[in-house]
Amino acid sequence: MSQKTYRDAIREALREEMVRDERVLIMGEEVGVWGGTYAVTRGLHDEFGDKRVKDTPIAEDAIVGTAVGAAMGGLRPVAELMTINFSLIAMDQIVNSMAKIHYMFGGQAKVPMVIRTPAGWGQLAATHSQSFEAWFAHLPGLIVVMPGTPYDAKGMLKSAIRSENPVMFIEHARLYGVKGEVPDEEYTVPIGESDVKRTGKDVTIVTWSRMLQVSLAAADQLAKDGIECEIVDLRTLRPLDMGPAYESVQKTHRALIVEEDWTTCGMGAEIAARIAHDQFDYLDAPVERLGQVEVPVPYAKNLEALMFPDEPRVIAKIKEMVA
Repeated sequence: MSQKTYRDAIREALREEMVRDERVLIMGEEVGVWGGTYAVTRGLHDEFGDKRVKDTPIAEDAIVGTAVGAAMGGLRPVAELMTINFSLIAMDQIVNSMAKIHYMFGGQAKVPMVIRTPAGWGQLAATHSQSFEAWFAHLPGLIVVMPGTPYDAKGMLKSAIRSENPVMFIEHARLYGVKGEVPDEEYTVPIGESDVKRTGKDVTIVTWSRMLQVSLAAADQLAKDGIECEIVDLRTLRPLDMGPAYESVQKTHRALIVEEDWTTCGMGAEIAARIAHDQFDYLDAPVERLGQVEVPVPYAKNLEALMFPDEPRVIAKIKEMVA
């Protein structure tokens, strides 16, 4: 095991898969010489050259459309979109081509491709700080992955690249510098399996991506007050594995969903509905949700900080639930 950042873990996954399979190529804005906006692909152009690390114009619909065609032609493209906000430019390609071609052609045409894109925030204002995972998880035919640790990021990206299905691999801009244990040897992490990141007996927290780190920090503080939280990391948002969350609720009898998104029509609403319906007999209290304030993301740092769930808000919510 080695300590690696989330960024380096993703870069390692890309490099290892490019060495393993010559069909794997990377394409996107500035992914070559500059290594992408967040330097994730830095160094790969020097090793693999122009044919396999391809800089593209600033045209997200063209990036995704080209990747779809390349995947149908037998390649394994990994398309990088600078942020998930720019996926809006490519929505027709994602929704009507990437997610549906294998269905419309009766399985005769496959689209084994990955879109890598960061969500999240950090003074990027209203149109650049959004989290659209619920939009993509809404789509049959599309796999949606959102890992919250370097270990999962590397292992799940390798699984995504090897998948025969189209995958939205959503990273988080504020996770790139987070460090964690990553095996030195070859490994993969299965897609579509949730993971219990912390055991506890009082409250179940269901979360994913950066909110996993926030929830873990909050749980450590709550433990000092004798409140033990069990944390279920979904990791994959479609297909959605609710098994570990159900088992946890049967033990704790309380559930809180923590998400970095607006709660109206969000992923948390779907998860809460499933828990309330399928685990009704085990609940001692309503399923609770904690998300961002329902306004566009402000640019001012102090206002932005007021928007998102953080450690104090999670702690306060859990204490309210167990009071």
